[in-house]
Amino acid sequence: MTPFERTLRDVVAHDGPISVERFMGLCLAHYYATRDPLGARGDFTTAPEISQMFGELLGLWAVEVWNAMDRPSPVRLVELGPGRGTLMADALRAARVVPAFGDALAVHLVETSPTLRERQERALQPTRAQVSWHDTLEDVPSGPAIIIANEFLDALPIRQFVATERGWCERLVGLRDGRLVFGVGTEPVGGLPPVQHLGDILESPRAATDLVAALARRLAGAGGAALLIDYGYWGPAFGDTLQALRLHARADPLDSPGETDLTAHVDFHRIVLTAGAEVRVHGPVRQGEFLDALGIRARATSLKTRATAEQASDIDRAVDRLTARGATGMGELFKVLGLGHPSLEVLPGLPPRPFEGS
Repeated sequence: MTPFERTLRDVVAHDGPISVERFMGLCLAHYYATRDPLGARGDFTTAPEISQMFGELLGLWAVEVWNAMDRPSPVRLVELGPGRGTLMADALRAARVVPAFGDALAVHLVETSPTLRERQERALQPTRAQVSWHDTLEDVPSGPAIIIANEFLDALPIRQFVATERGWCERLVGLRDGRLVFGVGTEPVGGLPPVQHLGDILESPRAATDLVAALARRLAGAGGAALLIDYGYWGPAFGDTLQALRLHARADPLDSPGETDLTAHVDFHRIVLTAGAEVRVHGPVRQGEFLDALGIRARATSLKTRATAEQASDIDRAVDRLTARGATGMGELFKVLGLGHPSLEVLPGLPPRPFEGS
């Protein structure tokens, strides 16, 4: 048993069963603060680590959005949860084709992990960009901004509710015979849809909707756009999407707490309803469609003209992986959503969505 798990069990023993939201929050805070979880030796791999093309296309996307914003200077280029800094480094390299954009921007990274901040600093040092780090979005200075969040919302804690004969009751994490187990609270929770089938699980992404509401307020007030890329679905829907990954394989979320990556699928309908009243919503579309619209295949062809046969094969495999269809393909499972100031009628690769009231 790790020291963190011992501390977590002490918390549960003292406070009683805790919500899934609190459990995720405690575990993820420890997990990201103590390791670099990415890559072959880590627990998972993200799109920027698969190919430089992903970050390059997002960098060019940011340039086009800046043009549509009438080229404000300064402009904040913000990334939420920037991993190793790979996406931002690739984006800045591609954006050099428009020197005025580089002159106007200041890079802001929202990252709490000291380990990952060090990796990001090393990755971005060759770009010579002006980079600042922040613990929260609220710490980023005000002003026009272009904000990117790739696989960020899925790592925010969620609440879960279980359909019982008493109504919807919160799913909890408690102790039984010295082991962490899932249980159900005794008091029903109001304000949720009627129970249809006993045992159903309903998820509430309160942390994600709070963040998106703050994003929308910022964009509506100061101008700019946000690009949200994550795996998820169009709700409402019932089901348990909480999952744990360790060494690129599924794991029990309660096994080795603080040592596995915990995520939950994003309800994009809830995100749209949260943001839509203040900003113009674009999408969501499948990641494969988005990357195709931005020209990933043309970029791959260009890269292959200077590549060895082995490198060309790697490029083709990366394109296939990032755009693959099917239930488990990244191009299908991952969705791309854009949020923009109401004056931004077009965002590259994303169709505008009519306003949808709550």
